[in-house]
Amino acid sequence: MKNLEDYREAGRELYHSLHLSTYPVSITYIKDISEIPEKTIRPSDQGQQWSLCQAITYARRWGWNVAMTAEDNFCVPSSASHRWVDLPVEDLIESQVRQGWHKDLEAEKRRSEAFISFVGRENFERMTGYRGFICSPLPECVVIPDSVLVYGNGAQLTHIIHSVSYEMKHFPRSFFEGFGETCMKGGLIPFITQIPQIVIPGMGDRAFAGISENEMAIGLPASLLFYVMENMFKAGGIMNMGFPIKNLLPMNLTEKITPGFTFLRKRIDAYREKKKG
Repeated sequence: MKNLEDYREAGRELYHSLHLSTYPVSITYIKDISEIPEKTIRPSDQGQQWSLCQAITYARRWGWNVAMTAEDNFCVPSSASHRWVDLPVEDLIESQVRQGWHKDLEAEKRRSEAFISFVGRENFERMTGYRGFICSPLPECVVIPDSVLVYGNGAQLTHIIHSVSYEMKHFPRSFFEGFGETCMKGGLIPFITQIPQIVIPGMGDRAFAGISENEMAIGLPASLLFYVMENMFKAGGIMNMGFPIKNLLPMNLTEKITPGFTFLRKRIDAYREKKKG
């Protein structure tokens, strides 16, 4: 059984081994506000509301411990999607029809059905037991995480994917739609399905949370964190690209690689022979 310091140490090792520009994030789901530790920031205590992706940005960039519930979250659809509020799914669907991101009501219904099918009906129903989450920088997390969210560039994420799929037991399987990526795929879905998720930041992420154009992320079930660290840089053995990246440069290439190169080489040789003559 891993304790809090085990997770913190793994978080520090991950942060430094991949030279991450922001902290990996610990995400823990709570069933009651009594589970919120002291000295944890809760926006509503300050008369504010944040979005879930903003809370995660504060954790990974500023090192804050943040607690979020429906009362703290202005992004009402994410509270409803997490099932932190008692609301029929039909109302959530109607709210998204009014947002206009998809063509019509039927498109939104298909979106909802696809999500439930992906996570599983039983997992979807189990989400009703939770009321919020706590997010922290993993190297200084205040509670044992349920999920670990890591932002980075493509090369850094490749190393994590190589590690988590080293034995092809835990490879990521993701549901892409460009919305709710950080909060749903970065935290909730890895927790309830125990399947790693690739995160391509969506509309809210970019509008609210200051996520850069070059950032991607991966959401991991917290139990896989130690598996990832155990297998870090093992893929390919001596051919592993390491970090900073050691690019493999192709060797023994000639101008025959493309028709244009070949043509020009022949012309150069012809002009050279002509000049000699």
